[in-house]
Amino acid sequence: MAVNKELLKGTIPLMVLRLVSSGERYGYELIKLFEQLSNGGLLFQEGTLYPVLHALERDKLVRSRWDTAASGRRRKYYAITRRGEDVLRVKTDEWIEFQGMVNAILTGDVSHDS
Repeated sequence: MAVNKELLKGTIPLMVLRLVSSGERYGYELIKLFEQLSNGGLLFQEGTLYPVLHALERDKLVRSRWDTAASGRRRKYYAITRRGEDVLRVKTDEWIEFQGMVNAILTGDVSHDS
């Protein structure tokens, strides 16, 4: 099932923060994790992910460093900062509350008595 890009827009930074909260990750690794953890439902191109990573870095929610992999290839690794951890905690709570409200409306009884 294709996911509506408008629904995704505001949640990609939150999901990226969550993925880097468990340790350093490089861009392609994040793309593969999105695909794997969503059972193929979230397929991102580099052009979608890297602007998000750059914005998170600009906002000091992640930091990056270059390293050379065993293959000899240089990779930029991203890790969450303390500020990023704080934002992740707050935004996760907001998301859970929002999700609950939307679910209540979508699954609730909307019949109207006159």
